[in-house]
Amino acid sequence: MNEYSEECLVTFLKNQEQLFAEPVAETEEEAEAFLEDCMAVVVDSLAEVKEYFEENGMDVDGMTLEELEDASEVFPLPNGQYLIVEG
Repeated sequence: MNEYSEECLVTFLKNQEQLFAEPVAETEEEAEAFLEDCMAVVVDSLAEVKEYFEENGMDVDGMTLEELEDASEVFPLPNGQYLIVEG
């Protein structure tokens, strides 16, 4: 089971509508349960975001790191890490 930092949960709550039409969580506890159900991951760099997408069958050839960061599934965290949530 992943443990998500408070910073990660707050970032997801604040920005969840970039991926979902309606909020899927209203509290940090709901956000954590949702992220666990989705098997969301936290990675340390955009290079790891690209690697994650490649390992999961997404065609990211030709995408710049900026385009990867702007993907709706990618939530940049204040500490420089990235939360990846597949909707």
